[in-house]
Amino acid sequence: MKKFVIWRHAKSSWEDAFLSDHERPLASRGIRDTPEMADRLLKQGIKPDLLVSSDANRALATAKLAAVSFHFPEKNILTMASMYHAGPQALLRAIRQTEDVFETVFFFGHNPGMTDLVILLGGELDNLPTCGQYGFRSSAASWRDISPDNTQFWFYDFPKSKLADI
Repeated sequence: MKKFVIWRHAKSSWEDAFLSDHERPLASRGIRDTPEMADRLLKQGIKPDLLVSSDANRALATAKLAAVSFHFPEKNILTMASMYHAGPQALLRAIRQTEDVFETVFFFGHNPGMTDLVILLGGELDNLPTCGQYGFRSSAASWRDISPDNTQFWFYDFPKSKLADI
């Protein structure tokens, strides 16, 4: 069984108006929320075999902060430029490129693509909030076969939720 978490980047900062969208850093709230969200997963026994991130600063910073909580080596985070502001089909292609040796993978990216991917895979969601996580389980034996037909809801959580649905 393949398991994956769609994780939207944490809250980003808009303080420096001269930075490009790609370079925007995390806001202090994003720096605070990310370890808390990782800790919620750890309390449920959920740990990644692989972290995959957009190469945009705010997504990669979210992945790096999560990696610390999971004791996952930062150098092993896979960055994919194609995930930066990608649509749902491009994000699904990124998932399908995952090597089959990995069973649980976290994907860090951006809206609206992340929300649209959740919906494409059969999830019910209006908007994936910043630092929100939407987990799926798939009966597919290989990542290349991930589809809405073999993927089911696992959990949904976000920083302001009172109770994690894991």
